[in-house]
Amino acid sequence: MPKSFVHLHLHTDYSLVDGLVRVKPLVKHVADAGMPAIAITDHHNLFAAVKLFNAAMQAGVKPILGADLRLRDPSDAKQSTRFVLLCMNLEGFHNLSRLLSKAYMEGQHLGVPMLEADWLQGQTDGLICLSGGREGILGKALLNHQKDEIEQQLAFWQPLFPDRLYMELIRTGREDEERFIRAAIALAAEKDLPVVATNDVRFLTPDQFEAHEAKVCIHEGRQLDDPRRPRNYSEHQYLRSAEEMTALFEDIPEAIENTVEIAKRCNLQLTLGEHYLPDFPVPEGMTIEQFFSEESFKGLAERLEVLFPDEADREANKPRYEERLQVELDVINQMGFPGYFLIVADFIQWAKNNDVPVGPGRGSGAGSLVAYALKITDLDPLQYDLLFERFLNPERVSLPDFDVDFCMDGRDRVIEYVSQHYGRDHVSQIITFGTMAAKAVLRDVGRVLGHPYGFVDQLAKLVPFELKMTLSKAMEQEPLLKERYDNEEEVKTLIDLALQLEGLTRNVGKHAGGVVIAPKVLTEYTPIYSEHNGAGLVSQFDKDDVESVGLVKFDFLGLKTLTVIDWAMKNVRSLLPKEEADKIDIANLPLDDKPTYALLKRCETTAVFQLESRGMKELVKRLQPDTFEDIVALVALFRPGPLQSGMVDDFVNRKHGRAKVDYPHPDLEPVLKPTYGVIVYQEQVMQIAQILANYSLGGADMLRRAMGKKKPEEMAKQRLLFLEGAAKRGIEEKEAGPIFDLMEKFAEYGFNKSHSAAYALVAYQTAWLKAHYPAAFMAAVLSADMDNTDKVVGLIDECRDMKLKVLPPDVNHSKIKFTVEDERTIRYGLGAIKGVGESALAGIVSEREQGDAFSSLYDFCRRVDMRKINRRVMESLVKAGAMDSLGGHRASIEASLTKAMQIADQHRRNKDSGQNDLFGLSPEVGNGQDEPLEPAAEWAEEHLLQAEKDTLGLYLSGHPIDRYQQELAEFIPKRINELDAPESKGYQRNEKPVLTAGLVVAIRTMKSKNGGRMAFITLDDQSGRLEVRVFADVYDQYQSFIQPDKLVVIQGKIGQDNFTGGLAATAEKVFDITGAREAFGHSLQINIDNKEMASQWVEQIKNMLTPFKGGALSLELLYQNEQASTVIMLGDDWQVTPSDTLMSQLAMLPESQKVTIRYRATVAN
Repeated sequence: MPKSFVHLHLHTDYSLVDGLVRVKPLVKHVADAGMPAIAITDHHNLFAAVKLFNAAMQAGVKPILGADLRLRDPSDAKQSTRFVLLCMNLEGFHNLSRLLSKAYMEGQHLGVPMLEADWLQGQTDGLICLSGGREGILGKALLNHQKDEIEQQLAFWQPLFPDRLYMELIRTGREDEERFIRAAIALAAEKDLPVVATNDVRFLTPDQFEAHEAKVCIHEGRQLDDPRRPRNYSEHQYLRSAEEMTALFEDIPEAIENTVEIAKRCNLQLTLGEHYLPDFPVPEGMTIEQFFSEESFKGLAERLEVLFPDEADREANKPRYEERLQVELDVINQMGFPGYFLIVADFIQWAKNNDVPVGPGRGSGAGSLVAYALKITDLDPLQYDLLFERFLNPERVSLPDFDVDFCMDGRDRVIEYVSQHYGRDHVSQIITFGTMAAKAVLRDVGRVLGHPYGFVDQLAKLVPFELKMTLSKAMEQEPLLKERYDNEEEVKTLIDLALQLEGLTRNVGKHAGGVVIAPKVLTEYTPIYSEHNGAGLVSQFDKDDVESVGLVKFDFLGLKTLTVIDWAMKNVRSLLPKEEADKIDIANLPLDDKPTYALLKRCETTAVFQLESRGMKELVKRLQPDTFEDIVALVALFRPGPLQSGMVDDFVNRKHGRAKVDYPHPDLEPVLKPTYGVIVYQEQVMQIAQILANYSLGGADMLRRAMGKKKPEEMAKQRLLFLEGAAKRGIEEKEAGPIFDLMEKFAEYGFNKSHSAAYALVAYQTAWLKAHYPAAFMAAVLSADMDNTDKVVGLIDECRDMKLKVLPPDVNHSKIKFTVEDERTIRYGLGAIKGVGESALAGIVSEREQGDAFSSLYDFCRRVDMRKINRRVMESLVKAGAMDSLGGHRASIEASLTKAMQIADQHRRNKDSGQNDLFGLSPEVGNGQDEPLEPAAEWAEEHLLQAEKDTLGLYLSGHPIDRYQQELAEFIPKRINELDAPESKGYQRNEKPVLTAGLVVAIRTMKSKNGGRMAFITLDDQSGRLEVRVFADVYDQYQSFIQPDKLVVIQGKIGQDNFTGGLAATAEKVFDITGAREAFGHSLQINIDNKEMASQWVEQIKNMLTPFKGGALSLELLYQNEQASTVIMLGDDWQVTPSDTLMSQLAMLPESQKVTIRYRATVAN
């Protein structure tokens, strides 16, 4: 019988640098092998502790938690030794947690956490120490024959770990292992130290060694075949069986026996599933439940005064509100969560009192009247039939979960307040783990295998761009990838290696909003991880695991729209008298504002929260919302399920009277009337169960969950309950059954109304601002997206559509953000200019605001701190037109930069030293007198516009398409913003011919199913943008025309996109402007009169036309005098190619010889 054995030293993939072991396969492997226990000892972390604990307990395997730690060498801060700590009990876990946290926060060197030896004092109870083998402090001393050092270290370590210090023996075929083991056994015998065998495991099976080496190389930035790279691991570091380990250490059997002995001593029990909230201070003599109730009723009274200003009306409604409030309070108190609500209310109130905008609510929390009373949310749940049980179900104990939206600018301030209020050692954000995703792992493995970039890039681009894409799915969906895998050995090797690494933990990050607040020091529950500088503290357990160990997660989310609303209101206040501005309460707007609904009906919803996508605009156009309930429905309906199921069509048709509004049962009319008889919300499913089948709302929530999970056995049980409940109400099965089926169908698509209503309110606020204060609103939106040039471009187009004036950036008028100059005028923000840093801009704005406007380029350079503004910044400002107000044109300003910056530099030196030594420049110039700008030819319009495009991302003072607009209008009847398409029915797309033109502003290519390359191009004609699909055969034919910033004319089909409901065009032919003139032009016509028939003129025309002969456009002469006119058609020999070059030359002819292209009528569009 082989002896039992337990692995006590093992790195999972959570060690990040090395380790290939995934937790669930590890536990299965151990259980299948009959091993009684398993330890994980990741490098300086417990990231996987809870995951191991849960998986091992379920598999009947004892979990042992530990860590592989580094101890800093006191004589050399760059050097360290290793040792392993294993938790015996909860005290050991707490001590290990504190040590790990301290190493991250105070002991990092080049990103590697290390412990100082003296930190171990008083922190070792409950921990077993393995010496670290040849890499431990004792191991190095033994290998170096340092007897005094050995004695010194034993004198330090043995008292720290009495009867808990083990000499670790490792046999994995690496250098010095056997020499160390001989010395270690001798020392152990001499000092009565127990020995223990480990295998320093990094992967599960021997065939994973190369994959492990690849992972290490990815981290180190090396190639696998690099002869200089360190070989720190061996192929023997796999999860050896008990038999293999017993045979390996048959000469030291006690080393095997001690693994089991240590496992018996490790009896850590993590308490999972409990909840620990920090104490919330309450007045003396009150329980937290009493204080909670008092605050809630007080808050409700304040809310009712606003909801019902008329006292009689207020008194009439008060009972139903107080009754609902008491029901919620009873549930919250019974479940033990009053502290949670009070904590959330506290930090939200702090935010509001400190000018940090807070959203009206998010998620199911908006259904709580207590939350509304405590000012956690700002939406009356009774008014919109929002259900508390959707948030907190008394029949299913789970933590409440408020997701709170804060302004992006102020979110961190709120987290800082919470840290100060509850203690910095009680609060942290939550860790997230990034994994090796399909595309990235292909690139990584290709790199470590030494393949050329182009080869790897080709493969990576074959992986479809889709969420949760895997390499296996990619080979199913992309035939070319599978074909290359089957036929090319190099590709097969690369992908096989990548498959072993795919999904492994690669890096750590910070959860978008999660914050934990602990009642005790955080390390009692989770170790802390931090960045290299000790900043950015996060828990070592992810969001699921921190909740498992009992910490309550609070979501502090940053919502950019709240920042936009805040900035917009500041812009409004800058335009209005204070008394008028103070009357605007953005949180309590009337929800029946006609201008707001008029704006929505016109589909002018760009930048309106939740309603701005093209598909949503189409839905808004169809629905024509005229109530707040309609906006709530829009947020819920615009999802793939409702759009593809026909549910949206039914809803729209019922609203507009094209379909009958009916109800599955007369008693359901109050519930379904706001949605025209269609089940849109999860809350409606719950209310139907309550009304028809006597479900409690808690039970109805359980039904809703069951319907969402679609488990047949659970659904059968719920169906029976529903039918029995309905029968008690006198509803027969033949009527109740179909209603249950209908609920089940719509539960699949149903949306949380509380979330829809809360976000609909934010949508309404943005629409209201856009309708009433368009410039103030759009300036705020532009400022929020300054760093995204593509978005700025689209928003500037929207401003033009709104007939708002957008003034160019100007160092004499602009601030960093976009600003308003009056109710219809926006000034471009300097911060939106590419290549200009904010510190440089802050200096410019500050100097201008403290003094006068800049009078010239020289004045500008003298007054601002040119140490922060280099030549590249100056050139960007010039190209963007931001220095136009300094005099001269852009070319002369650019030509004068060197001289102006020299003068400024000398002026600063003179000012600092009091000297007048200039570089041959007159003293007057250095002391304030301006010299003239350097002479330079003005930029051509094309150059000027391109410079604006380079620095602003768009053409501001004009547009390259301007010169063609009049001509394009001759044969293209509609601009992009005027295009439409027939409605699609289900998956059947109705299309019609289209002819359109625009500048190519974006190109995205991808492999088509047949292996060709197709393209998606975005056209801009200054009225709007259109995405056009170009299939592979068309793209191959016209690729030379489809280039960035080139004008193209597209002939093809246009229809509605099945998913978004927006416009989708497909190109059949693509023309450049020359080709379009030939394809759609009838003739090139030159006007002449009898006075111009001189041979000299004929010769001039002939010389112009001759280089362009051989084209496809006919030439005709329109001859006219005072008495008559006639058209003379020239023969085919005079057909020309009407390029821009020819048209520019002909345009130079006298006005009497006007040249035009006559176009045929087109029927597209």
